[in-house]
Amino acid sequence: MSDEARAMTLRLGSVELDVPESIGFFGGIGAAVCLGLIEPPLGVFIAAVPLLKMLDLPRLPFPVNVVGHVLQGAAKPVGGDSDGTIRVRGDQD
Repeated sequence: MSDEARAMTLRLGSVELDVPESIGFFGGIGAAVCLGLIEPPLGVFIAAVPLLKMLDLPRLPFPVNVVGHVLQGAAKPVGGDSDGTIRVRGDQD
């Protein structure tokens, strides 16, 4: 990762937050809800997609991984297969 990219990333323990992408992602969702382009429940679901993607970690229990996979499948129509703005990094990263 370049120094410039590292400077725009906030790391709290094993959670990494890409600040500019997160501002754009969550700000865009907020703007769409405020302008009435999408309903608030859909906005909440779309905003939760990065968090739902974190349920698919090998170290989590099997039932949690199954729920994570199901929720990721449901999130695919709203961009759930794109890079996450919030990621969990291991010690090797």
